[in-house]
Amino acid sequence: MQAREDFHKAGRGAIARPFVAVLLALLPWACGPADQGSSGTDGRALLAEQAPTVRPGPAAGYAWVIFGADTVVAEVAATAEERSEGLMYRDEVPDGTGMLFVFPDSRVRSFWMANTYVALDIAYMDPSFRVVDIMQMEPLVTENYVSSAPAMYGLEVRKGWFAEQEIAVGVQAEIVFGVQRR
Repeated sequence: MQAREDFHKAGRGAIARPFVAVLLALLPWACGPADQGSSGTDGRALLAEQAPTVRPGPAAGYAWVIFGADTVVAEVAATAEERSEGLMYRDEVPDGTGMLFVFPDSRVRSFWMANTYVALDIAYMDPSFRVVDIMQMEPLVTENYVSSAPAMYGLEVRKGWFAEQEIAVGVQAEIVFGVQRR
């Protein structure tokens, strides 16, 4: 959670600046002749040795869902199996975390709370990450919570989070998906 808070205090560009500075500093070695330098090492080896080991962004299988100054670090449920299990069997959903459900198309969606022990909010979002509906869902309810508009994404967080952050229908999110790191 501290990384998320630091991210917002510094601004998104602050994370990228050190990485860019390292790349610019190493550019002469990476682009120069292979015989540059006294040891005969080419630029690719130097770049590999000196490049940062941690890249900015969420880990693979996670996404940052950013609403202005508020960010949810969300597990990504992109397969049918992951979407089917969702947040079932969890005892808690810590503040600032959740699950982002990613579907292959945009249509009216429905969720239920079978085997889900914590109360949740869900924000349905269209393909451009605009919130089209927000609902509060109660634990263990097996009736469907149906979106009022077509959605390609569903973001579940602890109950009340969207209201506390003043996030409503029509708000635009930014989503940064994690990638596999080498």
